[in-house]
Amino acid sequence: MRASLHRRLSLATAALACALLPLSTSAQTAAEQTAPTTTAFERRAAQLPDVVAGNMAYDDYFAPAFRAEVPQSRFAAITGSLIAQYGRALSVESVQSADGRSGTLQLRFEKGTATVRLDVGASADERVTGLLITGFAVDGDNFHRIAADLAGLPGATGFLVAEIDGDAIRTIASANADRQYAVGSTFKLYILNELAAQIATGKRRWSDVVPLSHPSFSSVATANWPKDAPVTLQTLANWMISVSDNGAADTLLHLLGRDAIEARMRAAGHSEPSRNIPFLSTVEAFALKGNNFAVERAAFIGADDKAQRRLIDANADRLTLANVDGVSFTAGPRFIGELEWFASPRDIARLMADLRRRNSAPVMAAMAINNGVGPVAAEPWRYLGYKGGSENGVLSMSLLGQRKSDGKWLVVTASWNNPEANVETDRLVGLVTRLLALAAK
Repeated sequence: MRASLHRRLSLATAALACALLPLSTSAQTAAEQTAPTTTAFERRAAQLPDVVAGNMAYDDYFAPAFRAEVPQSRFAAITGSLIAQYGRALSVESVQSADGRSGTLQLRFEKGTATVRLDVGASADERVTGLLITGFAVDGDNFHRIAADLAGLPGATGFLVAEIDGDAIRTIASANADRQYAVGSTFKLYILNELAAQIATGKRRWSDVVPLSHPSFSSVATANWPKDAPVTLQTLANWMISVSDNGAADTLLHLLGRDAIEARMRAAGHSEPSRNIPFLSTVEAFALKGNNFAVERAAFIGADDKAQRRLIDANADRLTLANVDGVSFTAGPRFIGELEWFASPRDIARLMADLRRRNSAPVMAAMAINNGVGPVAAEPWRYLGYKGGSENGVLSMSLLGQRKSDGKWLVVTASWNNPEANVETDRLVGLVTRLLALAAK
């Protein structure tokens, strides 16, 4: 739900939260043209195991621009997570660079191998300007190992890897695939599905211009935009899916109609639709979770669908962005089992299948803007669409892909809920990336 967290998730899935900074091009110097025995890329690549282990000074290895983007404390947290999951970094293998400054390498850990993109700056000190971990292959990996790793996380987890063939969903691997989980912004796929349906009937067009009518909390694309700024429906859809913009989602929800989205959710095969009725906007959910609506929250949680809808309608003029208590969300998970959007892994698979059956180029394009896992993990896939969701104690990642090898369509989806503590983005990213790698085979 929280776009800021979704954005962090998107960055983490692409780079395990490392940063890739662009390099400026410069002409080769005479010294570079003499082809030294080793290149700047090779020298810095060879030092990477020591950097990961903390045996080399951070400032000596990374350029100021990189350090500004990724402080040493953040880098240490990332490498600590990697070491905890995969053991010590041992050696560098398979170094490849066309220009001696930028390229890829394989970084061998005790339990697997990371694919790393490394960029060395053009300055004389040859400090690194970009480091991107784009994939991880675990030695001897299989679905049973990943299921065990997921089960070992604190809280509740579930996943599904399945092939989609028309209406059929064929399970390849799963655990707790029929359990309902809080899925955060993954709910926005139901809004996308209803938007595509209304466009298919001719009620709307992707090019329709509408006002940005409902600004929301923690919106990446529309933060501080003036209310009622004109935008197209396709722009709203792209923002809602690619950067999980909450203002775009709420604008579309109110435009399309809450009842219509709920009906679309049922039609897409949600196994417990009442969990999401009434289908809350992000502002409504944020407001009800906050300290300003404690009385209304208790009434909402204890009510049936009809009474919940009456409560939302009766407080429509109060459940607004101005009354969202942002401070409430700084201490950890809040009511993630009662006030959220819910789906099982199998529900998400049915939703992905429904979206694919629409054969809508704008829908598929919106889902592919941010594929969630980066270029290396996406390489075996002809198409890869993604939607993630997160808030305190909630993390969900869902992908729809078509394999290059045989053209088959698959869904990979996983959710992790912990009402007691925030969940670790990097850990689920690594596990889902492993699921995707196995699904690609």
